[in-house]
Amino acid sequence: MVITYHGAEFFKVSFGDITLAFNPISKDSKLKGTHFGSDIAFISLNDPDMNGVDQVVHGDRQPFAVAGPGEYEVKEVTIKAFQSVSNYKKQNRINTVYSVSLEGMNLAFLGALGTPDLSQEALEEFDDIDILFLPIGGEGVLDAAQAAKLATKLEPRLIIPMHYGDVGEKEALKKFLKEEGEQVAPTDKLTIKKKDLEGKEGDIVVLSS
Repeated sequence: MVITYHGAEFFKVSFGDITLAFNPISKDSKLKGTHFGSDIAFISLNDPDMNGVDQVVHGDRQPFAVAGPGEYEVKEVTIKAFQSVSNYKKQNRINTVYSVSLEGMNLAFLGALGTPDLSQEALEEFDDIDILFLPIGGEGVLDAAQAAKLATKLEPRLIIPMHYGDVGEKEALKKFLKEEGEQVAPTDKLTIKKKDLEGKEGDIVVLSS
């Protein structure tokens, strides 16, 4: 599995011939996005900063778009999605959090989650997280302290922080790493297999965009 970060909450996850896009930045956003073809597009929040399905269409590659709660099975990917809340851009909004299983690994993508209080249904699903995509930037989503507290509760093997800088508090990453007591150098991409996760407990990977 290869994970690359394109700013805000926009990630590309590739494995084999399948490509996933999480919260792609729309061309209507003020943020700078990128363009590639995907098989599945996950949208947590209906906002131009996160709903750019059109940006992950390429040629005949039309992604299956998942934009709300439910259970889905697409190709080799099992998806469970749960409703949560966000206050992104100072608006009370519905946010969707995702549990995604592929290649024997469990990903949890929290989108623009605005509270550390997840539903009991979501918590039960998130009981064995390999990689947690965690918003940390405050300003309508979890701030650094809330994010660190939720990460401790969820006990993922790896944590990838997101939603800071251009869309959140400028110093959020520094604050989050301080909360976690870690110093982590950014890397361009994460290439990982299930066996690489053995023995990891809340390790942080910072991806440069």
